[in-house]
Amino acid sequence: MKTTYIDIHPHAISQDDKRYPLGPIFGKQSDWSRQRPVTIDGLIKEMDAAGVQKAALVHASTYYGYDNSYVCDAAAEHPDRFTAVGSVDLLQPDAVDQVKRWLLRGLTGLRLYTGGTVAAFDTSTMDDPRSFPVWHLASDLGVPICLQTGAEGLAQVAGLAKRFPRVNILLDHLSRPKIDDGAPYAAASSLFALAAFENVFLKLTPRTTDAVQVGKADPESFFTRLVTTFGSSRIAWGSNFPASEGTMKANLDTAREMLAFLPATDRHAIFAGTAQRLYPALK
Repeated sequence: MKTTYIDIHPHAISQDDKRYPLGPIFGKQSDWSRQRPVTIDGLIKEMDAAGVQKAALVHASTYYGYDNSYVCDAAAEHPDRFTAVGSVDLLQPDAVDQVKRWLLRGLTGLRLYTGGTVAAFDTSTMDDPRSFPVWHLASDLGVPICLQTGAEGLAQVAGLAKRFPRVNILLDHLSRPKIDDGAPYAAASSLFALAAFENVFLKLTPRTTDAVQVGKADPESFFTRLVTTFGSSRIAWGSNFPASEGTMKANLDTAREMLAFLPATDRHAIFAGTAQRLYPALK
């Protein structure tokens, strides 16, 4: 039987700046979107070369801000390959109406970008009560929400997970935990504590496969701890292509090699099953 691979975190940038104009969040374009942008057609070629069947296409906030038009149009043009994940400013008075409009355009997931490549994390708005109407909408409609944050935002993630138990929360890049201290990874205790919330899921991307090779960390001990704590059904692989350097195939090969010691059922969950559970359109 052919192995299924689903990418839960790639990006794409259009070459048509008139139809899809630049308007980055925080007013600063990311280096990756300037230096190595990839169109949706280029992304499909990378997926085919890597053997990746489908993907949850994540809106490039550091290029388009809150205009999700490109991911929506790309997913509509290639419904057999993609579903769309987009961003909305949840603090705006009409945020619920904006989300509803984007859902009609094809979004099946939301993403809150609090910082990263272009700005330090600002977690002050993550659990702002003004955002709660959108969280209630996501709870009612079964829309997952990705959170781009660091360890400094994990207490707020816990609060949101508790307040909105029916919203599946995905942590981009595992929240970039500090793990160079090695097993038992005490420096990442705030991340592992989130396993108590069954609606918290993790995106395993190159930021993690790179981090497990630094200091006293090593792939087998860290991923054993991760899978034992969260369960593979709450972990999903994402390429972060092209934001992360290298080809999608090389990225996938690295992750496959590092996780090869896991049972086949766990590897299937991480490379396909969890993504399909979170985004049924990818089945």
